[in-house]
Amino acid sequence: MPTRREALAASAAVTGGALLAAAPAAAAVPRVTPVTPVIPVTPIPHKAPNRPHPTIALTHATLLNPGRDIRTSGPDHTILITDGRITRTGRFADVPIPRGATTYDLTGKFVVPGGLVEAHVHNSGPEDVLPPLFPLNGVTAVREMWGSPVHHEWREKVRAGTLLGPRWVISSPIIDGRPSIWADDTGQRFIEVADAASARRAVREVKAGGADFVKVYSRLSPEAYEAIADECRRQGLRYAGHCPDNLPIARASDAGQQSIEHLHALLLATSAREREIRRALAKVRIDPALGSSFERYGSWFRQVHPVEWEAVRTYDVGRTRALFDRLAANGTRVVPTLTVHHSLERTDQLPTDSPEFKYLPRWVTDSWPDIWAGLTAGRTAQDTARIQRIYEHRLRLVGELHRAGVPLAAGTDTGTGYAVPGFSVHHEMELLAEAGLPTRDVLRAATTEPARMLGLPADRADLLVLDADPRTDIRHTRRIDSVLVAGRYLDRAERLRLLDDVARAAAASEPPAEGAPAPHVCVH
Repeated sequence: MPTRREALAASAAVTGGALLAAAPAAAAVPRVTPVTPVIPVTPIPHKAPNRPHPTIALTHATLLNPGRDIRTSGPDHTILITDGRITRTGRFADVPIPRGATTYDLTGKFVVPGGLVEAHVHNSGPEDVLPPLFPLNGVTAVREMWGSPVHHEWREKVRAGTLLGPRWVISSPIIDGRPSIWADDTGQRFIEVADAASARRAVREVKAGGADFVKVYSRLSPEAYEAIADECRRQGLRYAGHCPDNLPIARASDAGQQSIEHLHALLLATSAREREIRRALAKVRIDPALGSSFERYGSWFRQVHPVEWEAVRTYDVGRTRALFDRLAANGTRVVPTLTVHHSLERTDQLPTDSPEFKYLPRWVTDSWPDIWAGLTAGRTAQDTARIQRIYEHRLRLVGELHRAGVPLAAGTDTGTGYAVPGFSVHHEMELLAEAGLPTRDVLRAATTEPARMLGLPADRADLLVLDADPRTDIRHTRRIDSVLVAGRYLDRAERLRLLDDVARAAAASEPPAEGAPAPHVCVH
């Protein structure tokens, strides 16, 4: 059983990544000309690990192409990898294998170029547990949504070849309004800004600290948000994250926000009763006297759920289409994080145990039921039924986003309870399919779409090799034969051996000592 401190640290973390504060409807502001992004997509520099890379030849594979129409590029393909780059692909008969190359016969296997890319993660904790779980599950790159020094340390170790892990794109610390939904009980830094001047200072500060992009959050005022957007353009930084409570989502899209996380804002922006929704949102308050993030997020939940239910009841198809067309025209990406919505809103389907749980410390997984009990405390039977209806409506919105051409990127908010790093993205893909996306588009959402967003090199030596065709059943992405990550080929035997190593490290992990900041190991 977790201690009170462990549960509070865990609960503070789970709510932060999982819950996006709501935004009002699109028509709340006049249509303006979208801001043309002035920041080019800069590829993440490729830095080969400091170890020799013999040429690798993967032969007789069925090569898939998620970037186009997911039709096979043809069976019996060869893929050549040299010095951390894919140097050539083609039919086996047309690609000579260099002398001395290490060759792997992939007859009957299906290869996903680039591997999977997770667009929304939160991680801190045992170095021998968290980073390896991603590539061992085919996730070769991640976007860290609450950056801290440990993520930069991990990235350098991965680049140096001393740590097995994904490519990391790392946000700033969360920048939120005052008072923030966060309290000082997590051991992880966030920045509160009260006005435009402090917002601009925060952007300059996080740029100097090495952030790849700025993370915006729920309680920012419109004035502070717009200052962040303008200063990011001046500083050559992108910004992404939550749509603030008091900012229309269309306004965030027009301003150039790279991606909008979660589905709260989208749901609230599709109601026909805009004025009522806006008035209700204006009344949402965070009491600074609440000393824990757990209490603050619990309060936010209780205030927003009734507003969400009203939005579901007053859903407006025409309004929705106009808003989603606007997002598509602006190129605003949406990261639905259905995984965390499912766990918070379909609590009747939470697993009591799972084979995946053995890859996390027991003190973490044991804390989840208590955390969830706290987050859902006070729900009546009517509340529960309504929240389940809200979840079903979120699935509908994802389907509408896809049909409108809004770019979707798979992200799970891994780090929250019941989401295990690496494993959870496969669950997210299944939920995207349940929302109505064709398999080819689910695969795009977990491969080429987030890779473009993150500026990953097209020739990076990352691959996922599957035993079965994911075009026929998205669950086949779980049937992993082997993985190529940054030019290192992990065949079936090595992958399974390394997973066993992670399980042993997780079993040996001890909870944080009383009085010490608790690491947010898979509890964001």
